[in-house]
Amino acid sequence: TAIYHIYHNFMLASRCEVSHIKDIGDDFLSLFLPRLCLACRAHLVRGEEVLCTECLLSMARTDFHLRRDNMLEQVFWGRCQVERAAAFSVYNRGSRIRKMIHSLKYDGRKDIGKMLGELYGSTLAECRFMEGIDFIVPVPLSADRQRKRGYNQSESIAQGLSASSRVPVRNDILIRTGRSGSQTRRGRYERWENVEGLFAVRKPAEIIGKHILVADDVITTGSTMEACVNAIHQAGEVRVSVVALAAAQKLTL
Repeated sequence: TAIYHIYHNFMLASRCEVSHIKDIGDDFLSLFLPRLCLACRAHLVRGEEVLCTECLLSMARTDFHLRRDNMLEQVFWGRCQVERAAAFSVYNRGSRIRKMIHSLKYDGRKDIGKMLGELYGSTLAECRFMEGIDFIVPVPLSADRQRKRGYNQSESIAQGLSASSRVPVRNDILIRTGRSGSQTRRGRYERWENVEGLFAVRKPAEIIGKHILVADDVITTGSTMEACVNAIHQAGEVRVSVVALAAAQKLTL
């Protein structure tokens, strides 16, 4: 027993020493390769990732996860059957989340999706939004777009949600059957036409009786989510909720 306690204390001290050395190394590297807040470009301090604390706290939140029949849920009324709908922040031209999502999608910063997904996942878990969810399913990209980007930004978000909520991610359930054109500059009806019939369920037997959470980066008009939700419901008796890092400001008013 005495030997065990000596060994245990030695290992704890070793871990602390390694952690201390790592912190010193990080501080040294920051002198030459400073880590900057993606939103305001301020220097990040130890413990901060991607965003500084001030920008994180000042980011506009929707708090949809606290309200049933919220504005985002109402977007899908009469279009598809959604159990719950929530978004982390408000997406508009000058918002911090818009800049972050742009970097997530086009600058190779998939760490942003993981970090914000984990942060939001903690919030959703605390208010029991995730209760009863069986799988998190990311909105899939077309094969050529994912090949060009190197990853699916929605899957990065889903992985973050999973890390803090302990709900598993299934990226083998929902597939994209073709490639849509860009949704930018399209109206609501054009967006719906652009994605109608674009998604399908690969393993329908594995989701029957389950509650699926579909995760994406931005909900602008709801057309992409609508197409995903309808495709999942075609598999049979299944419940579907939706979540995103951001929702367009017009959907939050």
